[in-house]
Amino acid sequence: MRKDVRILLVGEPKVGKTSLIMSLVSEEFPDEVPLRAEEITIPADVTPERVPTHIVDYSEAEQTEEQLYQEISKANVICIVYSVNNKKSIEKVTSHWIPLINDRTDKDSRVPLILVGNKSDLVEHSSMETILPIMNQYQDIETCVECSAKNLKNISELFYYAQKAVLHPTGPLYCPEEKELKASCIKALTRIFKISDLDNDGILNDNELNFFQRTCFNTPLAPQALEDVKNVVRRNMTDGVKDNGLTLKGFLFLHTLFIQRGRHETTWTVLRRFGYDDDLELTQEYLFPLIKVPPDCTTELNHNAYLFLQSVFDKHDKDRDCALSPEEVKDLFKVFPYMPWGPDVNNTVCTNENGWITYQGYLSQWTLTTYLDVQRSLEYLGYLGYSIIYEQESQAAAITVTRNKRIDLQKKQTQRSVFRCNVLGARGSGKSGFLQAFLGRNLQRQRRIREDHKSYYAISTTYVYGQEKYLLLHEAMPDFDFLSEADLACDVVCLVYDVNNPRSFEYCAKVYKQCLIDSKTPCVVIAAKSDLHEVRQHYSLSPHDFCRKHKLHPPQPFTCNTTEAPSKDIYTRLTTMAMYPHMAQADLKNSTFWLRASLGATVFAVLGFAMYRALLKQR
Repeated sequence: MRKDVRILLVGEPKVGKTSLIMSLVSEEFPDEVPLRAEEITIPADVTPERVPTHIVDYSEAEQTEEQLYQEISKANVICIVYSVNNKKSIEKVTSHWIPLINDRTDKDSRVPLILVGNKSDLVEHSSMETILPIMNQYQDIETCVECSAKNLKNISELFYYAQKAVLHPTGPLYCPEEKELKASCIKALTRIFKISDLDNDGILNDNELNFFQRTCFNTPLAPQALEDVKNVVRRNMTDGVKDNGLTLKGFLFLHTLFIQRGRHETTWTVLRRFGYDDDLELTQEYLFPLIKVPPDCTTELNHNAYLFLQSVFDKHDKDRDCALSPEEVKDLFKVFPYMPWGPDVNNTVCTNENGWITYQGYLSQWTLTTYLDVQRSLEYLGYLGYSIIYEQESQAAAITVTRNKRIDLQKKQTQRSVFRCNVLGARGSGKSGFLQAFLGRNLQRQRRIREDHKSYYAISTTYVYGQEKYLLLHEAMPDFDFLSEADLACDVVCLVYDVNNPRSFEYCAKVYKQCLIDSKTPCVVIAAKSDLHEVRQHYSLSPHDFCRKHKLHPPQPFTCNTTEAPSKDIYTRLTTMAMYPHMAQADLKNSTFWLRASLGATVFAVLGFAMYRALLKQR
């Protein structure tokens, strides 16, 4: 909403523009009227809408045409004043003033106009019969007010309507010729309806209507008031109420009715509460609330954010199969202006046998977005209405900014839940296979992935000592000369080589010696495609000798050419190394340490799945 309102009064000489302003300020008709009143500012605390209001007078005798044009360009609303007892001043409204104003304002952002018939105390008849055709001809005219500066009739109302025309304009909402809501207004109200429809059944029941009412107007509706609202809809349309709840058609009809009855402020209050500006676009302040992320800190979703996202998943998982079909995903994102997830997402997270994103995969994708691009995550949560449903100041309340990694190293413990592993290796070494295996896909399933649907990320959960953590794998581009700081900044590094390619390990050795040898980041060498014949590497040291020399773990054999889903043990190891980097070269070599971590992962993975299935049954 605007922070202030600027009202300009124009019209023929002697129609009473200055008298109107002076009568408003002094609450009495002035004995002497100057040629022009000075600009007046009415403080916010004495205006109905609590917005500072500037009232500007125009005098042809004192001001040039250029000054008039400047004032027109600065005005938020223009009152064209005529005298109800002066036919010529009425004619000038259409022959001079409206064309002049239209010529000086942009066609796509016309300023609202108020027609003001002054000196109503001098006549017994109304000028409305003459004015109504003018109002029907020009869409920019918001309303017409007949008043009298002499006996103070409708003076306060005049400036209230002028203020209202700016703060609650009709133009963006409603088309008077068609007598229906504009497309952009329907789109915004449809999103609001879908967010408020908490169970996604296509109707707003009494609980949802009361939640909506409380959210927008800070007070619930009494049961009888709810029934009265629904009865109004029932009397006017057949499909506005269904199963004693309000349908989308009924919801849109109510807002049409509010506008037709001059209660634009009701619809605008709803729109602004849900983040919309005067052009019915979601504001930047709503979508991108301020959040500070210091260097060496990461961003994660907090507990409330995961609860909210779980409720969104439940709302759209119609068949209760713990996965989102393409139709369910499409329905979930109907409140977005675009589809945020492409086909690569299905190769970034876990899916079921149909290739549909599972509950775990859904949460993983949100976790990935928040970690890599927190602004994008805030935007998405804004579209879903997180701050409204959870009654928070903004989506920033859903984000945890982790402490500096150096502090984690000093304290030898971390509160982080998401750990990044960058996967480096020569072209064809098996990096993509390593990422897809983390999502439970063997070589046979991987061969079905289209090249244009490929993802360079994979994220899922692992369990270390019974703690559920997210491991994010990122496949770095193999061009050595183009390795960026982002490719090397992570919690653990995987160097992948192909045991069947004699030139594959050289790349890993080169990357380690030039980029990682002095780094405190734990590093693991992966001997990929271990189901194939291992050949001698064309490098001065064998992979085992190289690892021994640089005090790295021996190369970890890995293959995704299995009949079942590939083993996840290596991913548990990577997560553990990321969590305990200070132990990477000590306890992590101890086989019993790995055994304890892996056993914990297996037990909690089974328990976690069982608990989720139990929760589903309750739902």
